[in-house]
Amino acid sequence: MNRFFFQKLAVSNLKKNRQTVVPYLFTSMITAAVYYIMLSLSQNPGLNDMVGAVVLQEILGLGCGVVLIFSVIFLFYTNRFLMKRRKKEFGLYNILGMEKRHLAITLAWETIILYVLSMIGGLIIGIALDKILFLLLGNLIDAPVSLGFFISTKVIRSVLMLFLVIFILTYINSVRQIQTANPIELLHSDSMGEREPKSRFLLAFFGILSLGSGYFLAIMTKNPVSSLTLFFLAVILVIIGTYLLFTAGSVVFLKMLRRNKHYYYQVQHFTSVSGMLYRMKQNAVGLANICILSTMVLVMISSTSSLMFGVKEMIDTRYPHDFSVILPADSPEQNSKFASEIRSLAEKNGIPANEDTAYSYLSFTALHEENRFQVKRPEDLNTLSSINQLSVLMILPLDDYNACMGTNETLTDGEILLHGSRGSDVSASEIQVCDRNYTVKKTISEAPKNGTVASNVATAYMIVTADSDELIHLYEQQRAVYGDRASRISFYYGFDTTADKETQNAFYPVLKKFCSDFESSCTVEARANGESGAYALYGGMFFLGAFLGTLFLMAAILIIYYKQISEGFEDRERFAIMQKVGMSQDEIKSSIRSQVLMVFFLPLLTAGIHTAAAFPMVKKLLSLFNLTNIKLFLLATLICYLVFAVIYLGVYLLTSRTYYRIVSRQSR
Repeated sequence: MNRFFFQKLAVSNLKKNRQTVVPYLFTSMITAAVYYIMLSLSQNPGLNDMVGAVVLQEILGLGCGVVLIFSVIFLFYTNRFLMKRRKKEFGLYNILGMEKRHLAITLAWETIILYVLSMIGGLIIGIALDKILFLLLGNLIDAPVSLGFFISTKVIRSVLMLFLVIFILTYINSVRQIQTANPIELLHSDSMGEREPKSRFLLAFFGILSLGSGYFLAIMTKNPVSSLTLFFLAVILVIIGTYLLFTAGSVVFLKMLRRNKHYYYQVQHFTSVSGMLYRMKQNAVGLANICILSTMVLVMISSTSSLMFGVKEMIDTRYPHDFSVILPADSPEQNSKFASEIRSLAEKNGIPANEDTAYSYLSFTALHEENRFQVKRPEDLNTLSSINQLSVLMILPLDDYNACMGTNETLTDGEILLHGSRGSDVSASEIQVCDRNYTVKKTISEAPKNGTVASNVATAYMIVTADSDELIHLYEQQRAVYGDRASRISFYYGFDTTADKETQNAFYPVLKKFCSDFESSCTVEARANGESGAYALYGGMFFLGAFLGTLFLMAAILIIYYKQISEGFEDRERFAIMQKVGMSQDEIKSSIRSQVLMVFFLPLLTAGIHTAAAFPMVKKLLSLFNLTNIKLFLLATLICYLVFAVIYLGVYLLTSRTYYRIVSRQSR
């Protein structure tokens, strides 16, 4: 045997199967490039010079983990398509006298060639795009980017080792399939699995039940904290429901179409419905994968882009004043003196203070059930219903409210003003807080701003009481339950300034030192300081969402491509027979178009329904980031879906031509 026989055979095999090998090679390159870029960005020393470096490193580190898991699963998945297509080829080699160990050697050389080409191409693409994406990341978070080109040999080694392990595992799996099958099974692998599946009504019912339960959780959950805890449960239920409906429900649906004689006995419908029905077991998983990946792309990109483009509004909510100070409340005279000293300090440091706000308030968590707000010990808050009822109350006296808002409201004993935010229900005419009953005199649309309260993830209510005595009474009530962990009555002072950001950042540590000397438990926040961190967080999330969304989109497209090619090779014999019995080329085209349309647009339509059902819950989750602009999120979701649909349509046009080319090659 020629010394380089196996190497030459491996190269020849790859060339002959380039229609399926090239997309797999391209996918491996892109996946390697994405992993390199993620890992390189997370370890880039220039990241340390950016504000929010820790947050960015954590986000990029999370992205590395997702890409790693995705790489293993997806490359195994696409390798399965390659092996399915080539089993007949290996069976023929086996019958012609090539032993299975020779096939394993040939496959090993093919794997080595693909690995080397994937790593060379992936690393070249990754290194070339790394600096560009680092500049883009810096621009997204409004941070300066250091000059220089960062190439890490440590990152390159990590990429090479990870994909070496993946390729070895896929090789072992491929050899296992060849070793456990006899030559006859390999030769006839194309026609295996075409037995008509049974109608599994019970599984279809459980699919509807699981999907309906996931939708119910997504639509009916009102509390943002509950959304946080129930989101992953809803996702799991929807994924299970999707797989069950595509595997069992699709068979039931196709058999219903077959019973409809008016629909079924048309040339294009007859061949497409019967073909899909007989192979639905293998079709369904691919369709479900496409649907789940499409939904992930839509939800991920629409939510992260909403966060990015709504970041200014979120910063305004979280930091309503350029500077804010919170400390335990003292006497009104002492609080006024403290605010005056801060203004004087700001003036001395070139920070003209204007539009200042000062008030005393009490904020604590309580369980909201119907119209009652009750405080309970933390150990009693261990049930899902308790978490769902968790709310935060902000209570301030009427005099402070009128002074802040420039109003002249009046209240008698037992009356309150009520304000709700973040999905809170303020329709009650009477409420009970601890042991006191109050009449809601008026529901107010605006309230004194407080970034610390706004940052709380629970549903928030603001209650204005007639006087400070009510504030003190409620403080004592919640202290009796919470003990040392009880909230204290606080004094809030916030002001804006016309000074530039550089001057504000220089004044921030001066103000912190002054306040900590005055009161050790004092909290000081500066908008300019928090703004940089917010851009780092939301910009990093948008970058990661766009990056992973693109990767998942590529995965969905490749699954569709392989699926159609695989079916094309399986269908061309069937269409050749149909043409011999009188089916014209136009009728073949019409039948192909009908089948491809059903295969393609069912996942797209289902992904759109999933996204619409997830919208209420994702909206609640975004409110935890202080994004309350629902129109922005709705617009982002619609734009993402339309762009995705256009890309999907382009893939449909490409795939249908490829499918027809394969089928018509044999049927002519």
